[in-house]
Amino acid sequence: MSLNFFDKLSQDLIELLNDGDDYNVIIEVENKEKSFTAHSNVLKFRSSYFRRELENIQPNENNIKIIIKSSISAQIFNVILQYIYGGIIDLKNCETRFIYDLMLAADEFELEELTNKLETLLIETKGSWLRTHFSFIYHSIFNRHDDFKKLKNFCNDIVVKYPNLIFDSDDFTSLKESALIKRNDLQIKEVEIWDYIIKWGIAQTSTLPTNLDDWTKENFLTLKTTLQQCLPHIRYFHLSNIEVVDKIEPCRKILDKQLWKDINQHLLIPDRPVKSIILPPRTILDRELPPRIEEPRKSLSDIISEEHAAEISTWIDRRETAYTLTNIPYEFELILRGTRDGFAPQTFWDICHGHACTVVLVKVKGTDEIIGGYNPLAWDNSNIDDEWMETKDSFIFSLKDGNIQNSILSRVKKPDSAIGNRSKSHQKEGGPYFGDFWMYSEKSDFTLDNGCYCRSDSCYYEKTIRSLSGWFSIINYEVFKIFRKTI
Repeated sequence: MSLNFFDKLSQDLIELLNDGDDYNVIIEVENKEKSFTAHSNVLKFRSSYFRRELENIQPNENNIKIIIKSSISAQIFNVILQYIYGGIIDLKNCETRFIYDLMLAADEFELEELTNKLETLLIETKGSWLRTHFSFIYHSIFNRHDDFKKLKNFCNDIVVKYPNLIFDSDDFTSLKESALIKRNDLQIKEVEIWDYIIKWGIAQTSTLPTNLDDWTKENFLTLKTTLQQCLPHIRYFHLSNIEVVDKIEPCRKILDKQLWKDINQHLLIPDRPVKSIILPPRTILDRELPPRIEEPRKSLSDIISEEHAAEISTWIDRRETAYTLTNIPYEFELILRGTRDGFAPQTFWDICHGHACTVVLVKVKGTDEIIGGYNPLAWDNSNIDDEWMETKDSFIFSLKDGNIQNSILSRVKKPDSAIGNRSKSHQKEGGPYFGDFWMYSEKSDFTLDNGCYCRSDSCYYEKTIRSLSGWFSIINYEVFKIFRKTI
Protein backbone atom coordinates (compact mmCIF):
# COMPACT_ATOMS: atom_id res chain seq x y z
CA MET A 1 0.00 0.00 0.00
CA SER A 2 1.24 3.52 -0.83
CA LEU A 3 0.06 6.86 0.50
CA ASN A 4 0.34 9.98 -1.69
CA PHE A 5 0.90 13.45 -0.23
CA PHE A 6 1.68 15.35 -3.41
CA ASP A 7 -0.40 18.41 -2.49
CA LYS A 8 1.55 18.93 0.73
CA LEU A 9 4.86 18.31 -1.04
CA SER A 10 3.95 20.87 -3.71
CA GLN A 11 2.98 23.42 -1.08
CA ASP A 12 6.23 22.92 0.85
CA LEU A 13 8.37 23.32 -2.28
CA ILE A 14 6.56 26.54 -3.22
CA GLU A 15 7.30 27.82 0.29
CA LEU A 16 10.94 26.89 -0.24
CA LEU A 17 10.94 28.97 -3.44
CA ASN A 18 9.34 31.95 -1.70
CA ASP A 19 11.47 31.73 1.42
CA GLY A 20 14.52 33.37 -0.14
CA ASP A 21 16.98 31.67 2.22
CA ASP A 22 19.80 29.29 1.28
CA TYR A 23 19.48 29.99 -2.44
CA ASN A 24 22.55 29.54 -4.61
CA VAL A 25 21.23 30.62 -8.03
CA ILE A 26 20.04 33.99 -9.34
CA ILE A 27 18.19 34.18 -12.65
CA GLU A 28 18.09 37.64 -14.23
CA VAL A 29 15.28 38.33 -16.74
CA GLU A 30 13.77 41.29 -18.64
CA ASN A 31 17.15 42.70 -19.70
CA LYS A 32 18.46 42.16 -16.17
CA GLU A 33 15.79 44.45 -14.70
CA LYS A 34 14.17 41.62 -12.69
CA SER A 35 15.76 38.71 -10.84
CA PHE A 36 14.64 35.50 -9.12
CA THR A 37 16.41 33.33 -6.57
CA ALA A 38 16.40 29.54 -6.78
CA HIS A 39 18.19 26.37 -5.71
CA SER A 40 20.50 24.55 -8.10
CA ASN A 41 19.48 21.05 -6.99
CA VAL A 42 15.82 21.73 -7.73
CA LEU A 43 16.54 23.37 -11.10
CA LYS A 44 18.89 20.75 -12.47
CA PHE A 45 16.75 17.77 -11.48
CA ARG A 46 13.62 19.34 -12.98
CA SER A 47 15.16 20.70 -16.20
CA SER A 48 17.97 19.39 -18.39
CA TYR A 49 18.40 22.94 -19.68
CA PHE A 50 19.28 24.24 -16.20
CA ARG A 51 21.48 21.19 -15.55
CA ARG A 52 23.66 22.11 -18.57
CA GLU A 53 23.65 25.83 -17.76
CA LEU A 54 24.65 25.34 -14.14
CA GLU A 55 27.49 22.98 -15.05
CA ASN A 56 29.00 25.66 -17.30
CA ILE A 57 28.70 28.65 -14.93
CA GLN A 58 31.30 29.55 -12.34
CA PRO A 59 29.94 30.80 -8.97
CA ASN A 60 30.76 34.34 -7.84
CA GLU A 61 32.56 35.28 -4.62
CA ASN A 62 29.37 34.52 -2.65
CA ASN A 63 29.14 31.06 -4.20
CA ILE A 64 26.10 32.17 -6.25
CA LYS A 65 25.64 31.16 -9.87
CA ILE A 66 23.96 33.78 -12.08
CA ILE A 67 21.93 32.85 -15.16
CA ILE A 68 20.89 35.64 -17.55
CA LYS A 69 17.72 35.22 -19.66
CA SER A 70 17.14 38.76 -20.90
CA SER A 71 14.40 37.92 -23.39
CA ILE A 72 12.10 36.22 -20.85
CA SER A 73 9.50 38.38 -19.08
CA ALA A 74 9.29 38.30 -15.31
CA GLN A 75 5.63 37.31 -15.48
CA ILE A 76 6.38 34.29 -17.66
CA PHE A 77 9.40 33.20 -15.65
CA ASN A 78 7.52 33.43 -12.37
CA VAL A 79 5.02 30.87 -13.71
CA ILE A 80 7.90 28.68 -14.92
CA LEU A 81 9.46 28.66 -11.46
CA GLN A 82 6.11 27.92 -9.82
CA TYR A 83 5.81 24.88 -12.08
CA ILE A 84 9.40 23.71 -11.50
CA TYR A 85 8.99 23.83 -7.73
CA GLY A 86 5.34 23.01 -7.18
CA GLY A 87 4.20 21.32 -10.39
CA ILE A 88 1.10 23.56 -10.53
CA ILE A 89 0.19 26.58 -12.65
CA ASP A 90 -3.02 28.62 -12.66
CA LEU A 91 -4.14 29.77 -16.13
CA LYS A 92 -7.67 30.76 -15.15
CA ASN A 93 -7.40 34.48 -15.95
CA CYS A 94 -4.56 34.33 -18.46
CA GLU A 95 -4.81 35.75 -21.99
CA THR A 96 -4.34 33.20 -24.78
CA ARG A 97 -1.20 34.97 -26.02
CA PHE A 98 0.29 34.62 -22.53
CA ILE A 99 -0.39 30.86 -22.61
CA TYR A 100 1.25 30.64 -26.04
CA ASP A 101 4.34 32.56 -24.88
CA LEU A 102 4.47 30.38 -21.76
CA MET A 103 4.50 27.29 -23.98
CA LEU A 104 7.46 28.68 -25.97
CA ALA A 105 9.31 29.43 -22.73
CA ALA A 106 8.59 25.96 -21.34
CA ASP A 107 10.04 24.47 -24.51
CA GLU A 108 13.13 26.67 -24.24
CA PHE A 109 13.71 25.44 -20.67
CA GLU A 110 13.10 21.85 -21.85
CA LEU A 111 10.10 21.29 -19.60
CA GLU A 112 8.56 18.63 -21.82
CA GLU A 113 5.55 17.82 -19.65
CA LEU A 114 4.48 21.47 -19.36
CA THR A 115 5.12 22.13 -23.05
CA ASN A 116 2.96 19.19 -24.12
CA LYS A 117 0.14 20.14 -21.73
CA LEU A 118 0.05 23.73 -22.98
CA GLU A 119 0.25 22.65 -26.62
CA THR A 120 -2.73 20.32 -26.15
CA LEU A 121 -4.64 23.00 -24.23
CA LEU A 122 -4.20 25.52 -27.05
CA ILE A 123 -5.34 23.09 -29.74
CA GLU A 124 -8.33 21.76 -27.82
CA THR A 125 -9.67 25.00 -26.32
CA LYS A 126 -8.08 27.93 -28.20
CA GLY A 127 -8.55 26.84 -31.81
CA SER A 128 -10.29 30.08 -32.77
CA TRP A 129 -7.36 32.18 -31.49
CA LEU A 130 -4.83 29.94 -33.28
CA ARG A 131 -6.65 30.37 -36.58
CA THR A 132 -7.04 34.13 -36.12
CA HIS A 133 -3.28 34.51 -35.54
CA PHE A 134 -2.39 31.78 -37.98
CA SER A 135 0.53 33.39 -39.85
CA PHE A 136 2.22 34.43 -36.58
CA ILE A 137 1.80 30.94 -35.11
CA TYR A 138 3.04 29.18 -38.23
CA HIS A 139 6.19 31.24 -38.54
CA SER A 140 7.05 30.99 -34.84
CA ILE A 141 6.86 27.19 -34.62
CA PHE A 142 8.02 25.97 -38.05
CA ASN A 143 11.50 27.39 -37.60
CA ARG A 144 11.95 24.87 -34.78
CA HIS A 145 13.08 21.38 -35.72
CA ASP A 146 11.31 18.66 -33.74
CA ASP A 147 9.20 20.75 -31.37
CA PHE A 148 5.43 21.24 -31.32
CA LYS A 149 4.48 18.36 -33.61
CA LYS A 150 0.79 18.60 -32.65
CA LEU A 151 0.65 22.31 -33.40
CA LYS A 152 2.48 21.76 -36.69
CA ASN A 153 -0.08 19.14 -37.69
CA PHE A 154 -2.88 21.53 -36.68
CA CYS A 155 -1.38 24.26 -38.88
CA ASN A 156 -0.63 21.96 -41.80
CA ASP A 157 -4.21 20.72 -41.85
CA ILE A 158 -5.25 24.32 -42.49
CA VAL A 159 -2.41 25.24 -44.84
CA VAL A 160 -3.00 22.34 -47.22
CA LYS A 161 -6.38 23.91 -47.99
CA TYR A 162 -5.20 27.53 -47.89
CA PRO A 163 -1.45 27.40 -48.72
CA ASN A 164 -1.30 31.06 -49.74
CA LEU A 165 -1.63 31.97 -46.06
CA ILE A 166 2.05 31.02 -45.87
CA PHE A 167 3.39 31.27 -49.40
CA ASP A 168 2.12 34.84 -49.86
CA SER A 169 3.15 36.10 -46.42
CA ASP A 170 5.87 38.74 -46.24
CA ASP A 171 8.27 36.52 -44.29
CA PHE A 172 7.75 33.30 -46.27
CA THR A 173 11.40 33.26 -47.36
CA SER A 174 12.57 33.38 -43.73
CA LEU A 175 11.12 29.93 -43.03
CA LYS A 176 13.35 26.91 -42.78
CA GLU A 177 12.69 23.97 -45.09
CA SER A 178 9.22 22.66 -44.38
CA ALA A 179 7.63 19.27 -44.95
CA LEU A 180 4.63 21.13 -46.33
CA ILE A 181 5.43 20.58 -50.03
CA LYS A 182 5.61 16.83 -49.41
CA ARG A 183 1.88 16.75 -48.75
CA ASN A 184 -0.13 15.02 -51.45
CA ASP A 185 -3.17 17.12 -50.56
CA LEU A 186 -1.59 20.60 -50.85
CA GLN A 187 -4.26 22.68 -52.58
CA ILE A 188 -2.24 24.78 -55.01
CA LYS A 189 -1.14 24.47 -58.63
CA GLU A 190 2.09 22.51 -59.03
CA VAL A 191 3.71 25.23 -61.10
CA GLU A 192 3.02 27.73 -58.29
CA ILE A 193 4.78 25.43 -55.81
CA TRP A 194 7.76 25.43 -58.16
CA ASP A 195 7.74 29.25 -58.27
CA TYR A 196 7.60 29.46 -54.48
CA ILE A 197 10.49 27.08 -53.82
CA ILE A 198 12.66 28.88 -56.39
CA LYS A 199 11.83 32.18 -54.66
CA TRP A 200 12.63 30.62 -51.27
CA GLY A 201 15.90 29.09 -52.49
CA ILE A 202 17.17 32.33 -54.05
CA ALA A 203 16.35 34.24 -50.86
CA GLN A 204 18.62 31.93 -48.85
CA THR A 205 21.70 33.12 -50.79
CA SER A 206 22.10 36.87 -51.12
CA THR A 207 25.01 36.52 -53.58
CA LEU A 208 22.87 35.12 -56.41
CA PRO A 209 22.30 37.60 -59.29
CA THR A 210 18.76 38.96 -59.58
CA ASN A 211 18.69 38.36 -63.34
CA LEU A 212 18.61 34.65 -64.22
CA ASP A 213 20.37 35.37 -67.53
CA ASP A 214 23.46 36.44 -65.57
CA TRP A 215 23.75 33.19 -63.62
CA THR A 216 26.86 31.06 -63.86
CA LYS A 217 27.12 27.30 -63.55
CA GLU A 218 28.23 27.80 -59.94
CA ASN A 219 25.11 29.89 -59.20
CA PHE A 220 22.83 27.09 -60.38
CA LEU A 221 24.83 24.56 -58.37
CA THR A 222 24.39 26.72 -55.25
CA LEU A 223 20.61 26.86 -55.76
CA LYS A 224 20.48 23.11 -56.43
CA THR A 225 22.28 22.41 -53.17
CA THR A 226 19.95 24.74 -51.25
CA LEU A 227 16.85 23.04 -52.69
CA GLN A 228 18.04 19.45 -52.49
CA GLN A 229 15.32 18.55 -49.93
CA CYS A 230 12.57 20.25 -51.96
CA LEU A 231 13.20 19.31 -55.60
CA PRO A 232 12.26 15.60 -55.28
CA HIS A 233 8.72 16.55 -54.20
CA ILE A 234 7.67 18.52 -57.29
CA ARG A 235 5.18 16.70 -59.58
CA TYR A 236 7.13 17.45 -62.77
CA PHE A 237 5.22 14.96 -64.88
CA HIS A 238 1.89 16.67 -64.17
CA LEU A 239 2.97 20.04 -65.56
CA SER A 240 1.77 21.25 -68.94
CA ASN A 241 4.04 21.86 -71.92
CA ILE A 242 3.78 25.62 -71.44
CA GLU A 243 4.59 25.37 -67.72
CA VAL A 244 7.68 23.27 -68.42
CA VAL A 245 8.93 25.66 -71.11
CA ASP A 246 8.15 28.88 -69.20
CA LYS A 247 9.04 27.82 -65.66
CA ILE A 248 11.18 24.66 -65.49
CA GLU A 249 13.40 25.12 -68.52
CA PRO A 250 15.05 28.40 -67.35
CA CYS A 251 16.18 26.57 -64.18
CA ARG A 252 16.84 23.16 -65.76
CA LYS A 253 20.46 23.22 -64.56
CA ILE A 254 19.33 22.63 -60.98
CA LEU A 255 17.72 19.32 -62.03
CA ASP A 256 19.53 16.03 -62.51
CA LYS A 257 20.25 15.41 -66.19
CA GLN A 258 18.20 12.19 -66.24
CA LEU A 259 15.18 13.93 -64.74
CA TRP A 260 15.31 16.75 -67.31
CA LYS A 261 15.65 14.18 -70.10
CA ASP A 262 12.66 12.22 -68.76
CA ILE A 263 10.52 15.36 -68.46
CA ASN A 264 11.09 16.18 -72.11
CA GLN A 265 10.46 12.58 -73.20
CA HIS A 266 7.22 12.49 -71.23
CA LEU A 267 5.99 15.65 -72.97
CA LEU A 268 6.67 14.14 -76.41
CA ILE A 269 5.79 10.50 -75.74
CA PRO A 270 3.71 10.35 -72.54
CA ASP A 271 3.08 6.61 -72.76
CA ARG A 272 6.75 5.62 -72.87
CA PRO A 273 8.26 4.62 -69.48
CA VAL A 274 10.88 6.89 -67.87
CA LYS A 275 13.65 6.15 -65.41
CA SER A 276 12.69 8.91 -62.97
CA ILE A 277 10.05 8.44 -60.27
CA ILE A 278 6.63 9.81 -61.26
CA LEU A 279 4.84 11.11 -58.17
CA PRO A 280 1.02 10.97 -58.16
CA PRO A 281 -0.92 14.23 -58.66
CA ARG A 282 -1.96 16.06 -55.52
CA THR A 283 -5.42 15.24 -54.19
CA ILE A 284 -8.21 17.81 -54.53
CA LEU A 285 -9.95 18.29 -51.18
CA ASP A 286 -13.18 19.83 -49.97
CA ARG A 287 -11.99 23.35 -49.09
CA GLU A 288 -13.91 23.73 -45.87
CA LEU A 289 -12.11 24.80 -42.73
CA PRO A 290 -12.66 22.83 -39.53
CA PRO A 291 -15.34 24.41 -37.34
CA ARG A 292 -14.17 27.13 -35.01
CA ILE A 293 -14.07 26.37 -31.32
CA GLU A 294 -15.71 29.46 -29.97
CA GLU A 295 -14.28 30.91 -26.79
CA PRO A 296 -16.30 32.93 -24.29
CA ARG A 297 -16.33 36.49 -25.59
CA LYS A 298 -14.21 38.85 -23.54
CA SER A 299 -14.33 42.60 -23.51
CA LEU A 300 -11.96 44.04 -26.07
CA SER A 301 -10.57 46.71 -23.78
CA ASP A 302 -10.98 48.54 -20.47
CA ILE A 303 -10.65 51.83 -22.37
CA ILE A 304 -12.22 51.57 -25.85
CA SER A 305 -15.28 49.93 -27.39
CA GLU A 306 -15.67 47.79 -30.53
CA GLU A 307 -16.88 50.95 -32.31
CA HIS A 308 -13.61 52.66 -31.44
CA ALA A 309 -11.69 49.64 -32.79
CA ALA A 310 -13.60 49.93 -36.08
CA GLU A 311 -12.73 53.63 -36.26
CA ILE A 312 -9.02 53.02 -35.62
CA SER A 313 -9.03 50.22 -38.23
CA THR A 314 -10.53 52.67 -40.75
CA TRP A 315 -7.71 55.12 -40.06
CA ILE A 316 -5.03 52.44 -40.41
CA ASP A 317 -6.32 51.51 -43.87
CA ARG A 318 -6.94 55.17 -44.85
CA ARG A 319 -10.50 54.34 -45.88
CA GLU A 320 -13.07 56.95 -46.78
CA THR A 321 -15.86 54.53 -45.83
CA ALA A 322 -15.75 53.54 -42.18
CA TYR A 323 -15.57 49.92 -41.11
CA THR A 324 -18.53 48.57 -39.17
CA LEU A 325 -18.57 46.08 -36.32
CA THR A 326 -19.19 43.27 -38.81
CA ASN A 327 -16.25 43.93 -41.14
CA ILE A 328 -13.35 45.04 -38.93
CA PRO A 329 -10.35 43.49 -40.72
CA TYR A 330 -8.03 43.55 -37.72
CA GLU A 331 -7.62 41.63 -34.50
CA PHE A 332 -6.69 43.82 -31.51
CA GLU A 333 -4.44 41.75 -29.26
CA LEU A 334 -3.75 43.20 -25.82
CA ILE A 335 -0.05 43.09 -24.95
CA LEU A 336 0.04 45.62 -22.10
CA ARG A 337 -2.51 47.02 -19.65
CA GLY A 338 -1.49 49.46 -16.93
CA THR A 339 -3.88 48.11 -14.31
CA ARG A 340 -2.54 44.61 -14.96
CA ASP A 341 1.15 45.10 -15.78
CA GLY A 342 1.91 48.33 -13.92
CA PHE A 343 2.50 51.94 -14.92
CA ALA A 344 6.30 52.07 -14.88
CA PRO A 345 7.68 53.46 -18.19
CA GLN A 346 10.31 50.69 -18.23
CA THR A 347 7.49 48.12 -18.35
CA PHE A 348 6.35 49.56 -21.67
CA TRP A 349 9.79 49.09 -23.23
CA ASP A 350 10.25 45.62 -21.76
CA ILE A 351 6.89 44.30 -22.98
CA CYS A 352 6.51 46.18 -26.27
CA HIS A 353 10.10 45.76 -27.52
CA GLY A 354 10.07 44.24 -31.01
CA HIS A 355 6.31 44.65 -31.50
CA ALA A 356 5.25 46.49 -34.67
CA CYS A 357 1.79 47.74 -35.67
CA THR A 358 0.76 48.79 -32.18
CA VAL A 359 -1.88 51.15 -30.84
CA VAL A 360 -1.26 52.98 -27.56
CA LEU A 361 -4.45 54.04 -25.75
CA VAL A 362 -4.54 56.42 -22.77
CA LYS A 363 -7.41 57.32 -20.44
CA VAL A 364 -6.75 60.86 -19.19
CA LYS A 365 -7.29 61.54 -15.48
CA GLY A 366 -10.14 63.90 -14.61
CA THR A 367 -11.72 64.07 -18.10
CA ASP A 368 -13.56 61.82 -20.57
CA GLU A 369 -10.61 61.95 -22.94
CA ILE A 370 -9.23 58.87 -24.66
CA ILE A 371 -6.12 59.71 -26.65
CA GLY A 372 -3.54 57.55 -28.36
CA GLY A 373 -1.25 56.84 -31.25
CA TYR A 374 -0.58 54.21 -33.91
CA ASN A 375 2.97 53.02 -34.64
CA PRO A 376 3.45 50.77 -37.68
CA LEU A 377 7.13 50.24 -36.78
CA ALA A 378 8.69 48.08 -34.08
CA TRP A 379 9.48 49.61 -30.70
CA ASP A 380 13.16 49.16 -29.79
CA ASN A 381 14.51 49.24 -26.22
CA SER A 382 18.15 48.67 -27.20
CA ASN A 383 19.09 52.22 -28.27
CA ILE A 384 22.05 53.93 -26.64
CA ASP A 385 20.67 57.37 -27.62
CA ASP A 386 17.17 58.74 -28.17
CA GLU A 387 16.34 58.15 -31.83
CA TRP A 388 13.56 59.11 -34.24
CA MET A 389 11.93 56.48 -36.46
CA GLU A 390 10.65 57.58 -39.86
CA THR A 391 7.22 56.59 -41.17
CA LYS A 392 4.40 58.14 -43.18
CA ASP A 393 1.76 55.86 -41.66
CA SER A 394 1.69 56.81 -37.98
CA PHE A 395 -1.04 58.95 -36.48
CA ILE A 396 -2.28 60.25 -33.14
CA PHE A 397 -5.91 60.65 -32.17
CA SER A 398 -8.61 61.52 -29.66
CA LEU A 399 -11.72 59.34 -29.50
CA LYS A 400 -15.33 60.38 -29.04
CA ASP A 401 -16.41 59.45 -25.52
CA GLY A 402 -18.59 60.91 -22.74
CA ASN A 403 -18.56 64.69 -23.17
CA ILE A 404 -16.07 64.47 -26.05
CA GLN A 405 -18.32 65.05 -29.06
CA ASN A 406 -16.11 64.04 -31.98
CA SER A 407 -13.05 61.92 -32.64
CA ILE A 408 -9.93 63.69 -33.92
CA LEU A 409 -7.45 62.08 -36.33
CA SER A 410 -4.03 63.70 -36.74
CA ARG A 411 -1.66 62.12 -39.28
CA VAL A 412 2.07 62.68 -39.23
CA LYS A 413 3.30 65.64 -41.27
CA LYS A 414 7.02 65.24 -40.50
CA PRO A 415 7.68 61.54 -41.20
CA ASP A 416 11.33 61.72 -40.12
CA SER A 417 10.19 62.67 -36.59
CA ALA A 418 7.10 60.48 -36.34
CA ILE A 419 8.05 58.06 -33.54
CA GLY A 420 10.67 58.34 -30.83
CA ASN A 421 12.57 55.43 -29.33
CA ARG A 422 13.86 56.26 -25.86
CA SER A 423 17.47 55.47 -24.99
CA LYS A 424 18.17 52.89 -22.30
CA SER A 425 19.03 55.66 -19.84
CA HIS A 426 15.67 57.41 -20.43
CA GLN A 427 13.37 54.39 -20.33
CA LYS A 428 12.81 54.58 -16.57
CA GLU A 429 11.01 57.91 -17.01
CA GLY A 430 9.99 58.07 -20.67
CA GLY A 431 7.34 55.89 -22.29
CA PRO A 432 5.96 55.85 -25.86
CA TYR A 433 6.73 58.97 -27.90
CA PHE A 434 4.64 60.16 -30.87
CA GLY A 435 6.22 63.50 -31.80
CA ASP A 436 3.44 65.76 -30.46
CA PHE A 437 2.22 63.29 -27.82
CA TRP A 438 4.32 61.48 -25.26
CA MET A 439 4.12 59.69 -21.91
CA TYR A 440 6.59 60.55 -19.16
CA SER A 441 6.92 60.19 -15.39
CA GLU A 442 9.74 61.33 -13.13
CA LYS A 443 8.24 59.05 -10.44
CA SER A 444 8.35 56.05 -12.81
CA ASP A 445 4.57 55.72 -12.59
CA PHE A 446 2.34 57.41 -15.18
CA THR A 447 -0.49 57.76 -12.61
CA LEU A 448 1.55 59.54 -9.92
CA ASP A 449 2.51 62.78 -11.68
CA ASN A 450 1.41 65.02 -14.54
CA GLY A 451 4.14 63.82 -16.87
CA CYS A 452 2.19 63.09 -20.06
CA TYR A 453 1.88 65.81 -22.68
CA CYS A 454 0.21 66.78 -25.98
CA ARG A 455 1.51 69.75 -27.98
CA SER A 456 -0.93 72.53 -28.76
CA ASP A 457 1.14 73.82 -31.69
CA SER A 458 1.03 70.65 -33.83
CA CYS A 459 4.72 70.53 -34.65
CA TYR A 460 5.06 67.00 -36.06
CA TYR A 461 1.45 65.97 -36.70
CA GLU A 462 -1.36 67.70 -38.59
CA LYS A 463 -3.45 68.95 -35.67
CA THR A 464 -3.69 68.96 -31.90
CA ILE A 465 -5.73 66.14 -30.36
CA ARG A 466 -6.60 67.85 -27.04
CA SER A 467 -8.75 70.88 -26.37
CA LEU A 468 -6.90 71.35 -23.08
CA SER A 469 -3.22 72.09 -23.47
CA GLY A 470 -0.49 71.23 -21.01
CA TRP A 471 0.60 68.27 -18.92
CA PHE A 472 -1.73 65.59 -17.59
CA SER A 473 -1.87 62.33 -15.63
CA ILE A 474 -3.64 59.11 -16.58
CA ILE A 475 -5.80 56.51 -14.87
CA ASN A 476 -5.06 53.64 -17.27
CA TYR A 477 -3.37 52.84 -20.56
CA GLU A 478 -3.29 49.88 -22.93
CA VAL A 479 -1.17 48.76 -25.86
CA PHE A 480 -2.64 46.55 -28.57
CA LYS A 481 -0.82 44.71 -31.33
CA ILE A 482 -2.81 44.84 -34.56
CA PHE A 483 -3.08 41.68 -36.72
CA ARG A 484 -4.92 41.44 -40.01
CA LYS A 485 -7.48 38.65 -39.74
CA THR A 486 -6.50 35.74 -41.97
CA ILE A 487 -9.40 33.33 -41.49
